[in-house]
Amino acid sequence: MNICVLGGTGFVGTELVTRLALDGHWVRVPTRNLARAQRLRVLDTVELRAADVHAPTALSQLFADCDAVINLVGILNPRRGASFHAMHTELPGRILAAARGAGVRQVLHMSALGADERAPSQYLRSKAGGEAQLRAAPPSSAHTQPAVTIFRPSVIFGAGDSLTNRFAKLLRLTAGFLPLARARTRFAPIHVLDVVEAFRRALGARVSFGRIYQLCGPDVMTLGELVRLTARVARLPCHIVPLPDAAARLQGLVMGLLPGKPFSLDNFRSLTVDCVCQEDGCARLGIEPQHMEAVLPSYLGDDDTETQLALLRRTADR
Repeated sequence: MNICVLGGTGFVGTELVTRLALDGHWVRVPTRNLARAQRLRVLDTVELRAADVHAPTALSQLFADCDAVINLVGILNPRRGASFHAMHTELPGRILAAARGAGVRQVLHMSALGADERAPSQYLRSKAGGEAQLRAAPPSSAHTQPAVTIFRPSVIFGAGDSLTNRFAKLLRLTAGFLPLARARTRFAPIHVLDVVEAFRRALGARVSFGRIYQLCGPDVMTLGELVRLTARVARLPCHIVPLPDAAARLQGLVMGLLPGKPFSLDNFRSLTVDCVCQEDGCARLGIEPQHMEAVLPSYLGDDDTETQLALLRRTADR
């Protein structure tokens, strides 16, 4: 298939584009920064194209001759020139319209678990707005409406993630002491390669048309437990200081003013909602997701050879 992947140079995107290319697909990846896509340059069937997906005519040009479009574009906090509404709500609607005009057969869209128009955070509400754009757009009389498949993952982990690697970095910087907001919020972390597999299995599969898949790993844990697991695997000290909500809000306000916004008030609001699945999208796609504890040693510095060999055997069996 000919596939255009928006957000293809990011954490999930790089893994997905690599696998799609190895599957024999031809993949077009737009990016405003070609230097970020060095890992993808070695793939013969990947076309890197300098483009701004927010430019008026960019999407129509990018989607020409494509069978499918995958949208992975997302931000955790607004930044200069990139608001939640523009990135999460407006862009999906524009993607669908351009895909319809280009004759694209399927749009696969990355949303987020907890996306809801009544959610407490702008992040989750904007994600729900994007889903609504994709589901509500009426078909044009001149073009066939592309089928839409939506994925709602819990937090995603893996080599190069901004989740476990960030906690490991913070624990190193603070000698293991970590003031933690909403330490009892529950998550079901899913490995990036299991998310990639979900997209692969839904691609071109009629059974996935019009479906929403919630994607969770097999282990439900609190944020505090996730941090402790990260520390144990990385062999770091860990002393969590759970913050009351008032202090956590203040932490979000202050850290939201720092460069890169390591934590914000909107992040805090997202943490007031558990991030666990109500239905098993992985099972519906025939995927057995990997346990977090089995994967973390592969990139957080565990030198235990037996652990590495066990992980490789489990991967080979899949």
